Amino acid sequence: MPEEAPVQIPVLQLRSVNSRLPANVVFCNRTRRTVKPVWINFHGEPQAYPSLPPNTARRMNTFLGHFWLFRDLETDIGLLANKQEMYVPRQNENDQPANINISSPAFTLKEHCIQVIRRIVRPADYRKLDIVASLYDDLEDHPNLNKDLRRFPLNSES
Repeated sequence: MPEEAPVQIPVLQLRSVNSRLPANVVFCNRTRRTVKPVWINFHGEPQAYPSLPPNTARRMNTFLGHFWLFRDLETDIGLLANKQEMYVPRQNENDQPANINISSPAFTLKEHCIQVIRRIVRPADYRKLDIVASLYDDLEDHPNLNKDLRRFPLNSES
């Protein structure tokens, strides 16, 4: 009896739709962090756009069906756009650009402490800290855009 080849399941990937329907937006950085806007292109690859300093805004021409994420430039921590992890433009009302308010998520005390430790301790020294062993893994598991992209459902809507 011949062996059957394993079934190949295609890897589904989040990617922007080439809609050609324009949407004008204003990315408003409401944080004290420098924000890196990231567009997920038609191939599912993240494309970084020029950063936004704290408390600034930038007008952007984008399109319906485009996926946008926002990251802290220094730490790569995911930020929120209108209180969502991902922003997908919608049709403009009254031909006015939509304000997209970029904010920090509500971090748990543990998450905030890990961020502070990462800022003041070199990664090579994490395991020298006198802390609970399970926190070593948390410290070493740095935020990563590509890892976060795998969490999003493929039919994401903001």
